[in-house]
Amino acid sequence: MAVKIRLKRMGSKKTPFYRVVVADSRAPRDGRFIEEIGTYNPVAAPAIVQINETQALKWLQDGAKPSDTVRNLFSKQGIMEKYHNLRNSK
Repeated sequence: MAVKIRLKRMGSKKTPFYRVVVADSRAPRDGRFIEEIGTYNPVAAPAIVQINETQALKWLQDGAKPSDTVRNLFSKQGIMEKYHNLRNSK
């Protein structure tokens, strides 16, 4: 099963709010997911990003592939750097 870390859209029309979820790549965007690991609110003046770092690193180490947007969010939070350091230290 191919697992992806991606955004699930929530909120009403023109006010998006996203949950960062781990899901099977074959599942629909807003459909079934395995685990919720954070939230992303782009509408707030400075965008609000809250991600559970330990869960994100665990899923990355288990082979989950982040989408492009989630990869950018992880990079800004410093999660991708920690993941690369963990992977290269072995």
